[in-house]
Amino acid sequence: MYLPRAFAESDLDALDRLAQRDRFITLITVRDGEPVVSHLPVLYRRDGDQVELVGHWARPNPQATHAGPALAIFHGPHAYVSPGWYPDKEAAARVPTWNYAVAHLRGTLHTFEDEAALAQMVDGLSVDHEATVGGDWRFEFERDDHRRQLRGIVGFRFVAESIALKFKLSQNHPMPNREAVAAQLGAQSREAGREVAALMRDRMIATPKGD
Repeated sequence: MYLPRAFAESDLDALDRLAQRDRFITLITVRDGEPVVSHLPVLYRRDGDQVELVGHWARPNPQATHAGPALAIFHGPHAYVSPGWYPDKEAAARVPTWNYAVAHLRGTLHTFEDEAALAQMVDGLSVDHEATVGGDWRFEFERDDHRRQLRGIVGFRFVAESIALKFKLSQNHPMPNREAVAAQLGAQSREAGREVAALMRDRMIATPKGD
């Protein structure tokens, strides 16, 4: 990932917030020189600098036979930025851009097919996500029909070995531009724009100088 210094984030609390916002990753592996991509919900666990993701594929998914090196991506909020919002748009000949937050985790995949481990993982995912939709479904360990469903999936653990956080939030602009962009995004009807504005305001407090 291209990561200019101005946009690099080192605080893993920022990764926690991205994962809390949307525990759904893009998982990339390579086999025979070809990239293989899946989009998957995960359980997110961090202990200090150690990050682990747990999830599963459908058994027919070709990636379910992969283990070893992988790249997991958390996508944060993103929004278009119009050059018309900058106070110095004419003097600096500003152009359109896009503000966003994203995390790239490189690490190692380990697959598992043990019934007990798969059941625990499915139950954990249901507990994690049912509450967000007002549901109460749980995996029932004692039900044979629930356990039979586990034959159709392959589990994985992903252990991160390096983490790159990119929060591109106009930090390379002078403060009046940053304030103007945050104000415009904060007034949008799109939730993603308002989320980007909130991230920008956090960074304006942390890195107030800009260009």
